[in-house]
Amino acid sequence: MIPLQTSKKLISPDRGRMLIYCPDGPGIVATVSKFLFEHGANIVQSDQYSADPEGGMFFMRIEFDLEGLAGRLSELERDFAPIAERFRMDCRFTLASVKKRVAIFVSKEDHCLLELLWSWQSGDLYADIAVVVSNHPDMKRLVDPFGIPYVHIPVTPETKPEAERRQVEAVERYGADMIVLARYMQIVSPTFIESYRNRIINIHHSFLPAFIGGNPYRQAFGRGVKLIGATAHYVTEELDGGPIIEQDVQRVTHRDNVDDLKRIGRMIERTVLARAVKWHLEDRILVHENKTVVFN
Repeated sequence: MIPLQTSKKLISPDRGRMLIYCPDGPGIVATVSKFLFEHGANIVQSDQYSADPEGGMFFMRIEFDLEGLAGRLSELERDFAPIAERFRMDCRFTLASVKKRVAIFVSKEDHCLLELLWSWQSGDLYADIAVVVSNHPDMKRLVDPFGIPYVHIPVTPETKPEAERRQVEAVERYGADMIVLARYMQIVSPTFIESYRNRIINIHHSFLPAFIGGNPYRQAFGRGVKLIGATAHYVTEELDGGPIIEQDVQRVTHRDNVDDLKRIGRMIERTVLARAVKWHLEDRILVHENKTVVFN
């Protein structure tokens, strides 16, 4: 049996991250850099973006090294608070070495689940996969060899509220920080979403043009589409309408049948979802209103 923690990647316990967004204006970068310098930190990476220099929003991600960071994190947050107030910043400090704990929700399709498990096993996803939750028992045979707990919670229209209560219990029991809907074919409630705001990532097909309802690949084939793709996004109360993290497309032709479209679509879905999860784990995403800034 594969041990629960398999990541080969090592991150220094002295490596920290800052995520900032605020109204744009002069002096932000200088002030943040000076603050870190005065506290003995060394900036190793810095990314910033201004949506509009005149009255727009400013976004910034910094990685820095500071000896003994774990014991000084609360001090940094306290000392930075006046600066955050002055610039009207939304600011978050994180310890890069602390792995986020992930709960994966899945139904009967395995391609996205397997991509996440393989990426985690190889060390590409710096995380602990805490639990896999499913409304079907089918995926247990795939998850068990990885040594990851598998929780089967059947869902029917009549039992949905109780099932969701049990799902939340499972996420909390295994201490998950975020949830990945890896082709989980159920709609989650607003209450569930609110508990994990901007911490639930979903994947779905994106056709150009779009097709809704059943058998989207057959609909797309019937219209002779030339592009198919996938979208990973944070889950909000608006179905498939949350902030988009990552998208990709691939060209198809009249020579591709329905099975070809499904195969190509699954390939795109798995890679797009894995990228979105990786960026979330590495604190590369800033959400503002219904959009994201991704420093990848």
